[in-house]
Amino acid sequence: MDANKRLEPVLDAARVRQLVERGAVLRLLDVRTPAEFEAVHIRGAYNVPLDTLAEHREDLRRHVHEPVVLVCRSGQRARRAEQALREIGMENLHILDGGMNAWMAAGLAVERGRRLPSLENQVRLIVGTACLVGGVLALAMNPFFGMLPAIMGAGLVYTGATDSCVMAMALAKLPYNRAAKVDVRAVVAALKAGRAAPGAAA
Repeated sequence: MDANKRLEPVLDAARVRQLVERGAVLRLLDVRTPAEFEAVHIRGAYNVPLDTLAEHREDLRRHVHEPVVLVCRSGQRARRAEQALREIGMENLHILDGGMNAWMAAGLAVERGRRLPSLENQVRLIVGTACLVGGVLALAMNPFFGMLPAIMGAGLVYTGATDSCVMAMALAKLPYNRAAKVDVRAVVAALKAGRAAPGAAA
């Protein structure tokens, strides 16, 4: 059976679970940060963070021929990963609709570790705090502080228009979000060979 031709471009959580339970040959590629992956992930998934994908994508294109299901928190980073991989001619790509949010909302099994706020929540916290502080200072001290929420608002407009969050990408590089160690080369090697990801449950 040519599974790649029969799979939809976007797969919901129930469909992915069904494929895994039936023993379908596919690869779950989680493009979240190592810290997010450590906190919670789908059993058997491979963690290749989005910001390291470019340096490994040729290896993936040449050696991974099974259907690849791209996973992130909500689906946005998975779509960026899909675009990056399609740019070099990789076609066997599918997206987990709604990402880990949808997977967990469906009550499906996950592997859990140390919990950290997701990048999206970190961005919300920073933007919300900046807007609150800027608004209060603008009312209490100087209208000039109103520039702070205006700048944050402009950033959100840019994010919505481009589907790319500069703040999230910057936060992903902080030591706090890289607390979990991942040997991406080892993960890619396991992915190419169809072996379990290093450190993942067998």
